Amino acid sequence: MGPADLEEIIGTLRFEENPAVLVGPGDDAGVYLVDDTAVVETVDVITPVVNDPFLFGAISANNSLSDIYAMGGRPIAALAVAGFPSCDYGPAVFRDIVKGAVHSLQRAGAVLIGGHSFDDPELKFGLSVTGVIDRNRILRVSGAEEGDVIVITKPVGLGILTTALKGGKLTDEEIKPAVEWMLTLNDAASSLALRAGATSCTDVTGFGLLGHAHTMVRGSEVDFIIEYSAVPVLGRVREMVDAGMIPGGAYQNLSFLAGKVDFPPGLSEEEKLLLSDPQTSGGLLLTMKEERLALFRESPLFFSAIGRVVKGTGKIVVR
Repeated sequence: MGPADLEEIIGTLRFEENPAVLVGPGDDAGVYLVDDTAVVETVDVITPVVNDPFLFGAISANNSLSDIYAMGGRPIAALAVAGFPSCDYGPAVFRDIVKGAVHSLQRAGAVLIGGHSFDDPELKFGLSVTGVIDRNRILRVSGAEEGDVIVITKPVGLGILTTALKGGKLTDEEIKPAVEWMLTLNDAASSLALRAGATSCTDVTGFGLLGHAHTMVRGSEVDFIIEYSAVPVLGRVREMVDAGMIPGGAYQNLSFLAGKVDFPPGLSEEEKLLLSDPQTSGGLLLTMKEERLALFRESPLFFSAIGRVVKGTGKIVVR
């Protein structure tokens, strides 16, 4: 299944309108007004991407927190959600995963207040996160305007590198640079996006760069022009692509995008798959006025301007 997940399915259903719902299904998170406080809610669960349980818990927590930051919110509390094959792992592994998640939450200024586990043949872990947000400064997945510049705040290729780790092509030591990126919170990027007056924003996770870019333009009157050479790529990613370490999710994402993305004639299948590579705890993808890029240039935050927004019909064009 490509970028038509449960969130998108829910978004197609009809519900009774509620004036307290400021942002409903279809965005990175929902926003609900409680008296004068806007509450932002999300949930995400992933399977292990690294071998160390503590690091897996920390990365999974970052991945869950990312949706709050993509909306411009501030996380405050979380519930743990875990699928656990009790016959394969002891309590110590589960304890280390939770410790890693708590470490990330503490860095984000949030707390773990409970959770739920269930028996599952495959280990899974994630968080349901609650945050608060300024109702007048909500970042949304749609809203890109003609003339905007497209910015990404982390390099891509995380899915390929974690697949290479699972396939024995990379060691725990060799994947450390990718782990550092997955452990990097999107809080600073979110703050800068707000300051820059971003017109739209999302985080790049399981649907890959192109899949998430598509969610930003679908049904709109603009297109994204993405310059392939400007997309930042992690070290050793292309080497691992040549070794066949491409996750199945990249193929699924690319298949889903058929007819939604125009590629240049010379772009190889491997290069298309790289742009479709599912990320874990990836960066923010946002659009903004070019003159506001100075805020990013003056900041130590990593970023790359990878294209422009033009008038169109809701497509992605790669050049």
